[in-house]
Amino acid sequence: MTHVHLGVALDGVGWHPAAWREDAENAKRLVDPEYWVELAQTAERGLLDFLTIDDTLALQSETYGPPIPRTDRVRGRLDSVLVASRIAPRTTNIGLIPTAVVTHTEPFHLAKAIATLDFVSTGRAGVRLKVGVTGTEAKLFGRREFPELTPTELATAIDNSFVKSAFREAVDYGEVLHRLWDSWEDDAEIRDQSTGRFIDRNKLHYIDFEGEHFSVKGPLTVPRAPQGQPIVGVLAHSTEVYRLGVAVADLIWTTPHSDADVRAVSAEIQDLAVVSGRNTAPAKVFGDLLVVLDTDRDRAEDRLQRLDELAGEPLGTDADIFTGTPSELADLIDAWTRAGLDGIRLRPASNAVDLPLISDALVPELRRRGLRPDNHSANILRGNLGLDRPRSRYATSSEAS
Repeated sequence: MTHVHLGVALDGVGWHPAAWREDAENAKRLVDPEYWVELAQTAERGLLDFLTIDDTLALQSETYGPPIPRTDRVRGRLDSVLVASRIAPRTTNIGLIPTAVVTHTEPFHLAKAIATLDFVSTGRAGVRLKVGVTGTEAKLFGRREFPELTPTELATAIDNSFVKSAFREAVDYGEVLHRLWDSWEDDAEIRDQSTGRFIDRNKLHYIDFEGEHFSVKGPLTVPRAPQGQPIVGVLAHSTEVYRLGVAVADLIWTTPHSDADVRAVSAEIQDLAVVSGRNTAPAKVFGDLLVVLDTDRDRAEDRLQRLDELAGEPLGTDADIFTGTPSELADLIDAWTRAGLDGIRLRPASNAVDLPLISDALVPELRRRGLRPDNHSANILRGNLGLDRPRSRYATSSEAS
């Protein structure tokens, strides 16, 4: 039986906006690095393939656009790449995938940071590329202007020039990342003290990227990372974002709400991959689920109702909301995997409650069914995800064979 890949998405005290109201202790620890280390260690206890850390450059918002002016919501967060670097030495096997907003940052800086994270974590780094087209976020930087749209207006604006341009820029950004990570061949460093040769200059390469949005010569200033290419992921809800994932990502996280959605999204991504001309392994497709768990379904439903009452409104999210027992969640994961997904990424409604249940109740149930392995199969993230470690595209043919 094929194993399902499994990851967890971390954000604040949990993905329910009222989670902090019931977890006052951890609400006080959001800027305590040890809090994030403990979350990662709990996830690693469940032998999960990876964790992601959500991030934006603007203040958090429950909807697209400016943050809702409410004082009962978590606001402010640490930088996810730096948090991942703190977590890395305190974990052993779990993959670490922070979020980076590519619209307002430079690919060279991110390539250097994620390559460094791959060294710090000994081959467990990745990055989620996020496109940011809100006017609020753009104003924080002052380098460009975007209109401030409502979610409804954004849905109709996906074909507008500024949105398409932002996604074309993200494709270029991802391509530059991959080329920079390849700009050092694996054996470029000689370190021969007797001859005084530290590096083979012939094995460092200019990438000479010239595109609509970037002109980058390279090479990177970090040697080739342990994975060769750190993992790239994209959260996608529509065709335009699926194209970005197909072009540059190893993982595409989607938000289906039924078996039929899984089949439709998987088929669309496969069709886009066929016409993309991509010459590397196709991206693995994951489904996101926001989970409210308990060993008793009624108690799980009561907890969600209680959180909704504290929030003053029902939980609204792009992903499907699962409320029930770990065994029932295993049934759904099995069904979605059979419908075509390669893996599942779980969003705990409350980190304090749901994350331990994922590691200590759900994972053992998946292992009992043969859906998860008993141990990590490799010592790098690419291996645990069933992805080969690629050679540098600039290596000579004899070295690449």
